[in-house]
Amino acid sequence: MTESKPSLSFDRRTLLGAAAIAAVGAVGVGGFLFSENALGPWRLTARRVADRLQEAAGGDFHGRRRNHAKGVAVAGYFESTGHGAELSSASVFGTGTYRVEGRFSLAGGNAHMPDDLTAPRGLGLRFLLPGGEEWRTAMINTPVFLDATPDDFYTRTLAFAPDPATGQPDPERMKAHLATHPETAAALGMIEQGPHAPSFRDSTFYGLNAFEFTNAAGDTVPVRWQLEPDAPQPTPPKDEGPNKLFDALISDVRGGPLRWKLILVVGVAGTDPTDNATQRWPQERPRVHVGTVVIDEVRTEDVGNVQDVNFDPLVLPRGIAPSDDPLLQARSAVYTESYRRRAGEQRAPAALRVEDVR
Repeated sequence: MTESKPSLSFDRRTLLGAAAIAAVGAVGVGGFLFSENALGPWRLTARRVADRLQEAAGGDFHGRRRNHAKGVAVAGYFESTGHGAELSSASVFGTGTYRVEGRFSLAGGNAHMPDDLTAPRGLGLRFLLPGGEEWRTAMINTPVFLDATPDDFYTRTLAFAPDPATGQPDPERMKAHLATHPETAAALGMIEQGPHAPSFRDSTFYGLNAFEFTNAAGDTVPVRWQLEPDAPQPTPPKDEGPNKLFDALISDVRGGPLRWKLILVVGVAGTDPTDNATQRWPQERPRVHVGTVVIDEVRTEDVGNVQDVNFDPLVLPRGIAPSDDPLLQARSAVYTESYRRRAGEQRAPAALRVEDVR
């Protein structure tokens, strides 16, 4: 798929708006990794990316995630229609009901930051399948990612970083980066076009990366997935406090189960890009509704739920395999590095307590 060439005539307001998106959403679902040779040239590693996340967020993490630090745990089940079996032999697509655990979150490394409607929203899910298999996926509410490669991500976070003298990103430095990275400029344009859903329950969540699905006959196709609200109710959050999005989510779940349709978008091998998460596939690609994710419990994060779960995109059941997207291996590596760091820290009490919402 070819993308139209983006305009690079960004004014200061547009650039600062893009910086806000980038600052909280640039690593909405993970990070990146290259190999490192201690005796050789400088190379990007999972440790360096984790360091960069910490620099961007600042403060003391107290055993929390380096990104998407603010969140709540949820649980429920997946009702499979059985239609996914035409594409993949994974047990999750067989007709039936499967338990899920998950986590709603906002991008950023500060667990105490006020909720922002423009901040990318995350949804990590863990499908518990027969035979001890799992399927984990980390999604955000934007249809594309801002960078095609690990190097692109790292250099953008540097270009969009606040200037210590002003506390704001340097528009000229940002403009220079976008001029040499037209795919990032185009992705920013796509993200800024759509309106922000007023709540978690009304948000569509995208898997972003492509994967390979193989069915029982051995046929393999490229697939992306997304979760679409089953019965969206576009009403603004009732509370205008610092936790307005999460307060509304907690109240919504308490009022009854929330449902999202799991849609598989089937690509054309050799035509649709599987190695570039900044590009969307054509709208006419087949969409298969393979089931419904139902969330009926919300809890404070704790060791008894998903506090220590990495929503690693490479935890996959048989029948689903990674594509050639370079971000996948990298995301997995940075999740591991983030977990290693927070596991070795003294953990503070949860920053967001479901029990406090009345």
